[in-house]
Amino acid sequence: MAKKKTYFMCQECGHESIRWVGRCPGCHQFNTMVEEIKEKSSSSSLGFSKNVEIHNINSIVSDEKKRTKTGSIELDRVLGGGLVAGSLVLLGGDPGIGKSTLLLQSAHSISKTKKTYYLSGEESPQQIKLRASRLGVASDDLYILSETDIDVLTHLVEKNPPQVLIVDSIQTVFKSSLESAPGSVAQVRECTNTLMKLAKSTGIPIFIVGHVTKEGGIAGPRVLEHMVDTVLYFEGDRHQSFRILRGVKNRFGSTNEIGVYEMVQKGLREVLNPSELFLSQRPIEGPGSVATASMEGTRPILVEIQGLITSTNFSTPRRMTNGVDYNRVSLLMAVLEKRVGLFLNNHDAFVNVAGGVKIEEPAVDLAISLAVASSFKEKPINQHWLVIGEVGLTGEVRSVSQIEQRLKEGQKLGFKKALIPQTKNIPDIDGISIYPIKTVREGINIVLGGD
Repeated sequence: MAKKKTYFMCQECGHESIRWVGRCPGCHQFNTMVEEIKEKSSSSSLGFSKNVEIHNINSIVSDEKKRTKTGSIELDRVLGGGLVAGSLVLLGGDPGIGKSTLLLQSAHSISKTKKTYYLSGEESPQQIKLRASRLGVASDDLYILSETDIDVLTHLVEKNPPQVLIVDSIQTVFKSSLESAPGSVAQVRECTNTLMKLAKSTGIPIFIVGHVTKEGGIAGPRVLEHMVDTVLYFEGDRHQSFRILRGVKNRFGSTNEIGVYEMVQKGLREVLNPSELFLSQRPIEGPGSVATASMEGTRPILVEIQGLITSTNFSTPRRMTNGVDYNRVSLLMAVLEKRVGLFLNNHDAFVNVAGGVKIEEPAVDLAISLAVASSFKEKPINQHWLVIGEVGLTGEVRSVSQIEQRLKEGQKLGFKKALIPQTKNIPDIDGISIYPIKTVREGINIVLGGD
C-alpha cells in the first residue's frame, strides 16, 4: 500500500518544503505555501516508454509538411506553420478574453479533415452547443466531452484516439490518486505531465488552456511552462475589440510572432493587415502623435505612439505608460532633458501605444522621444512621417535591424517621409524621402523645427 506524505508547495514556483514557511525560499513570495498530500510510489511518473531505443541523428526523418493547419492564418503563424504531431501547446489569457472561442473556432476548422475532441471541465455540452451555434460551428468529426478526471480522459483517448485534443482548462481536471483539490499545484503539474506523456506516446497534438493570475502569469507552478512545447498568451482589453496572440515559447518556431484578431458578434475575426487597423483612427493633426514600425517576428507592424505632457503643481511629477516599458520611457525623458534641453521636471508625462499593443524592442525609442517633444512644444508632427530608431544615453540614434522591411511596410500605407538612423547602407524606397540622423536633437529639429 502506498504511503502518504504531507508537505507544503509554493503556488507560484512549485518549491516544496517539509514545513510551512511564511516566505517561499524559491521565489521569495509571501503566503504562497499550501499544504499538499502525495503518495509515495516505487514507480516513477516520468518517462514515455519502457522500450527505449537509440537512434542515429542522420537516420531520423523530420517532415515539416506534416504540420496540421488550424484554419486560422494568424494562429498558424504564431505556432510556426501549424500544429506539430505530438506537441503540447499551452494557451493562457485573462478570463473572458476569448481563449475558448479561439479554440472552438480552430476545432471547427481542424475537424473538417481530422477527428477532434474538445474536452471542457467548465461547461456542459449544452452550454458549448449554445456558443457553437452562435459561432457557426458544426462538424461531424468534432466531439464534445464534459469530464474532469484525467484518468477517464486518458482511457477514452487510448480506446478511441482522436487526431487532435483540446483540454479547457488544465485547472479543472484532476487525478483521482492525488488528494489535492483540482487546480492545486500538485494536480496541475501531474495532469500536465500525464497529457505530455499522452501526446509524445501517441503523436496527438494537444491544446491545454491555462488560467492567468492577477499578476499576469499562468496560474500554477512555473514548471508548467517548462513542461509544454509551446506557450501562447492571448492579450487584450475585454472592453476593446482587438486581441493579440503572442508566442512566448515555441520549440518548433519563432517566439517573436504575434497574431492579431478582432472580436466581433460571431467570434474572432483575423486581422491580416494590423498596421492599417492600428493607424485607422490616428488624428491627422495633433501634437504628441507619431507613427513607428515595430518588428513582430518576421513581419513589421506600424503603430501609433502617443505622448502627453502637462504641467503639474506637485513636487514629484507623474510618469505613466501603456504598451511600452516604464523604465525605458523614464530613460528617454532623461535624455531629452540632458541632451536636448527640454525641461520636463515640472511636467507629468503619459505615453501610450494606441490599439492595446505591447512593444518591447528599442526601435521605437526615437518615436517615443518625438511624441514627448511634440506634446511639450505643442507642435504636431506631419502625418506622413515614419520614425524609426534606438536612442542611446548620449542622445545618439542607433541603427536597428530590418530597416528596409519596416520602410516597405510604411510605403504600403502611404508614408512619404522616414526618419531613420545614419547607417552605411541607406535603403532606397520608392515614394519615401529618407532622412538619416545621428542625434535626437537633429531629429527634433527636422520634424518639429527649431525653438
